[in-house]
Amino acid sequence: MNFKIFNVWDISGIQVQDPGLKDYVNLKPILVPKTGGKYAKARFWKNKSSIVERLINKLLIPGHKGKKHKTTSGRFAGKSLKASKIVYQAFKIIEEKTKKNPIEVFVKALENAAPREEITTIEYGGARYPQSVECAPQRRIDITLRQMVQGSYQKSFNKKLKMSDALADEILKAYQLDQGSQAIAKKLELERQSDASR
Repeated sequence: MNFKIFNVWDISGIQVQDPGLKDYVNLKPILVPKTGGKYAKARFWKNKSSIVERLINKLLIPGHKGKKHKTTSGRFAGKSLKASKIVYQAFKIIEEKTKKNPIEVFVKALENAAPREEITTIEYGGARYPQSVECAPQRRIDITLRQMVQGSYQKSFNKKLKMSDALADEILKAYQLDQGSQAIAKKLELERQSDASR
């Protein structure tokens, strides 16, 4: 039986064009994108979770940067039902604006905003140098989801804009390769820095 995500959007015809991300974007049909940590056993098992569920999970701690909460995320506090509603409303807004399947738009935005290279620091003879390295496929998705969520959170925090509107706007801008999206801006910045430190 072919389930639709949130019982609204069919994902059977959606294809991931980026060959590097094909095995890491899970588009298996699921009615409710919540597995309750069923796949949290090992490091790479998160790929078994639906890509929509991974977006919802990122929304649970949107203010988290590194090891600190830069902006309070008390309004979310791990409430997955609230995060699910935000994603559902954001997808409805995307559908109204584009007249396309919002999951397809989201997957394309994810591909557009996934960085291919990043920088690491190597120590050589007591001095530290930035070194360009290829970004692992799973990390590409993790970075992109985090940037999308943090970008939309910053746009809506202490402002009149709703989180669902901000998230929809972030996804649409990433879909259109617009630098107004934090995920796209961060990707270009990362690739520019890594290009300079080859």
